[in-house]
Amino acid sequence: MEILKVASTSSPNKVAGALAGVLRDSSRVELQAIGAGAVNQGVKAIAIARGYMAPSGIDLICIPAFIDLKIDGVERTAIKLIIEGK
Repeated sequence: MEILKVASTSSPNKVAGALAGVLRDSSRVELQAIGAGAVNQGVKAIAIARGYMAPSGIDLICIPAFIDLKIDGVERTAIKLIIEGK
């Protein structure tokens, strides 16, 4: 499963395009976001990608979860959003 990392400065349209591109090739993708701003951009990207995929008859399902990541030796809690195309 491919992992896309989202930052608070990420463009939701670009993330949505990447998300749709990955979902066209595989059935699942994971977005990882640390912080409220990054999660916000990720959720907006999912909503936009859903619009991109709808004409193809593909609906997106999002499964949120927590994940612990090590960044520069420091453990951080992130949100992972697993997106599946159905």
